[in-house]
Amino acid sequence: MILRTRKYKELEKALGHRFKNQQLIEVALTHASMRGGKAQKSDNERLEFIGDRVLGLVIAEALIERFPSASEGELARRYNRLVRGEACARVARAVGIGPHLILSESEAGSGGRAKGTILADAMEAILGAIFLDGGFEASRSVVRRLWDSQDDQHPPSASPDAKSALQEWAQGRGLALPEYVEVSRKGPDHAPRFTSEVRIAGCAPARGEGASKRAAEQAAASALLEREGVAGAESHE
Repeated sequence: MILRTRKYKELEKALGHRFKNQQLIEVALTHASMRGGKAQKSDNERLEFIGDRVLGLVIAEALIERFPSASEGELARRYNRLVRGEACARVARAVGIGPHLILSESEAGSGGRAKGTILADAMEAILGAIFLDGGFEASRSVVRRLWDSQDDQHPPSASPDAKSALQEWAQGRGLALPEYVEVSRKGPDHAPRFTSEVRIAGCAPARGEGASKRAAEQAAASALLEREGVAGAESHE
């Protein structure tokens, strides 16, 4: 009997999850630049959607447990730092996702394996794939282990990012939480340009642009804060 070699054995080891369905991890590693290819019919954007929600729930649960006396504002700052693209990209680099990414020749040639936004999206997609492959407990275990030291290494600063600052500003005035809507996406898959709009009931919306959805949302939040005369928030992703 010939045993098939597991293509992503080392990555599975680093993640701490052995996939029953190998197709899921392959799709999670497939960037949108491969869309339309004859050999590839799906990419990781749908899995990213799931993984983003899984990550958010697990991180929220972990923070409530770890900081029982923390205020909502402190929890929000810690939460946003742990789920933002930079944190996801750091984890992706730590487990070695880059070499396994499935990219178009143009994206790979432009350094796509090292791009923070691509790594962050792939990391979220892998979490989504783990959720579908092994259920919530499996994905929860992976997130808790891989994100365990992130909050200690990158504690919330006195100057929160724009999205965190906007959320605190809205909560402080008794307003609804901000909602972000992708207005448009232009340009080729390897160099997209996003426009996002932030909406808060009772306020005029604001828009921002960026090279990723996260960056566009940060820019939109920064624009609303600037319009309202709120200073001191970082607008980077």
